[in-house]
Amino acid sequence: MIKLIITDMDGTFLNSRGDYNRALFSEVVSAMAQQGVHFAPCTGKQVDRVEELLGEESANFWILGDSATRIKHQGRYVYQSLLPNRLGLAIIAQLASVPGSHITIACTPEFAFIREDIAPHLKELVRRSYSKVKTVGDFNEINADFVKITVYDEQGRCPDIRGELDAFNDDAYIVVSEKNWIDIANAGVHKGSTVARLQALVGVGKHETLVFGDGLNDVELMGCAELSFAMRNGCDETKAAANFIARSNDEDAVMHTILQLLALQCHD
Repeated sequence: MIKLIITDMDGTFLNSRGDYNRALFSEVVSAMAQQGVHFAPCTGKQVDRVEELLGEESANFWILGDSATRIKHQGRYVYQSLLPNRLGLAIIAQLASVPGSHITIACTPEFAFIREDIAPHLKELVRRSYSKVKTVGDFNEINADFVKITVYDEQGRCPDIRGELDAFNDDAYIVVSEKNWIDIANAGVHKGSTVARLQALVGVGKHETLVFGDGLNDVELMGCAELSFAMRNGCDETKAAANFIARSNDEDAVMHTILQLLALQCHD
């Protein structure tokens, strides 16, 4: 019996426009409520941005945001793991030394920080995933610890940039989620580890969990459930790690699959 549903957002739950079918989602929320199923968005997006996207209903969800470094439920953070400030600044300094036009998004528990000199279209791109954004002249102005550090490269050079961060492999979890993105979190902290923590919190096992994902940062997520679905539009590694393949994110596949499986469960 499904008791917990976890979905990635970009490329999975959200369509190519970064939006979703709200009427269909209302049906999903109702079906989950009727069967007492927990719902958990699991995403690189800032928790506040997930709340903006999903509206008032999100208070009842378990939001695994900021690259699954935090869990928020009923208005309270029940878990978060932070990169120490000194380590985060060292990683940022290394990224600054790498040639290219990539940008860094340095996320603390309060804000996503970007440099004030980045191009306006990149600032707009950042605001699609982060609602609380501040600009700084120098990242060294940040005194807080970091929930995560993200890199975006328009040229898709993130697999190459990742190689410049090998010195931090023992101290941080570093993943190229797509060719344009790198996510950096505390050592050992990723979607798989945080979902395992959530499963323990709500008392749910792998056989009672349903997950959806598409990117390289969803590979560990696929191992958290017997019902693991990679999106048709997902990367090959995630498809290989999943037990099933769903239709694409532009076909509302996550929501249709949830409704179909819960309907079957209801008739058991």
